[in-house]
Amino acid sequence: MARTSGTARPRQAAISLHGLTKVFPGGVRALDSLDLEIGEGEFFALLGPSGCGKTTLLRSIAGLETPTSGKISIGETDVTTLPPGRRDVAMVFQDYALFPHMDVTANIAYPLRIGRTPRAQRETRASEVAARLSLTELLGRRPGQLSGGQQQRVALARAIACRPSVFLFDEPLSNLDARLRLEARTFLKRLQDELGVTTVFVTHDQGEALALAHRIAVMDAGRITQVGTPAEIFHRPATTFVASFIGSTPMNLLPGKVSGGMLHVAQAVLPAPGGLPDGESIVYGVRPEYTDLSTTRTDNGFAGEVAVLENLGAASLVTLEGPEHLVQAVVPEGREPGVGTTAWVVPRPGRALVYHHDHLAGQI
Repeated sequence: MARTSGTARPRQAAISLHGLTKVFPGGVRALDSLDLEIGEGEFFALLGPSGCGKTTLLRSIAGLETPTSGKISIGETDVTTLPPGRRDVAMVFQDYALFPHMDVTANIAYPLRIGRTPRAQRETRASEVAARLSLTELLGRRPGQLSGGQQQRVALARAIACRPSVFLFDEPLSNLDARLRLEARTFLKRLQDELGVTTVFVTHDQGEALALAHRIAVMDAGRITQVGTPAEIFHRPATTFVASFIGSTPMNLLPGKVSGGMLHVAQAVLPAPGGLPDGESIVYGVRPEYTDLSTTRTDNGFAGEVAVLENLGAASLVTLEGPEHLVQAVVPEGREPGVGTTAWVVPRPGRALVYHHDHLAGQI
């Protein structure tokens, strides 16, 4: 780990993965020949459902898992076979992994102690970092005397004190309650912007990934399904899996067919993107936020009976039940039709996506 002194800005390093594969005993393939480039100073999120391989990937970068094959580089150094202590990385775990018998100062300074930094220097560094994270008054306390948010800041302080070239975060906000998670998210984003350290952040919470990351890799079954900015991932998900996973409300995904140059979807007739021949099966996708709800019959909307109303605070999620489909729309507060009302969900122009063989074929 880095052992520089003073208050210099931490170094940055790019991360490169080439053909990274991890097969556990029994043939479980956690990572399947991954290629990925993470830029210097980038806040990069690994996002996906439980079991998709994101934590295995993070642990492989840290050196806590040994790849079955492939290569990991940090900066110009091939670290594939290097032990964790020689990779110049610092990791913050989901449970923070603080030592219960040590006070805050000792916890922050522990990696420096392992690195044989002189005691006076490591205590000075711990004090400086603690002040930066508003922990000065807590330096003499032990983890059991701290709240969840305070423990999280101690874990971050310990990572920062090392001055690594890479931060690795394994769902560090998951143990906090909803209010603290929002506060911690803002704090973490500001801290990373200030420090500029290359950061890899694992989460299953797509809201966290969209809010924090410069770029996101969406993972599924050991593979990277899409890499892009939060806006790219949200507005143009590359597959139906990404489309269904991203978003605070699930994207409407409805089967349909191309006929006569138009899309026939759930009894609606809609424009088709170019290049799709007649007779082709497609999946039509539109987010509930990008639809309008009408109680007047229309051929370019999805008809149904209002089955469920869900209060979202400043808006409501309306679920329509049709003969063979469910479709949802987000409507402003106070404009919800009553349960049992017949209505039509109308996609807004330029906001719908069409998928062919589960991959994005066009936007309309």
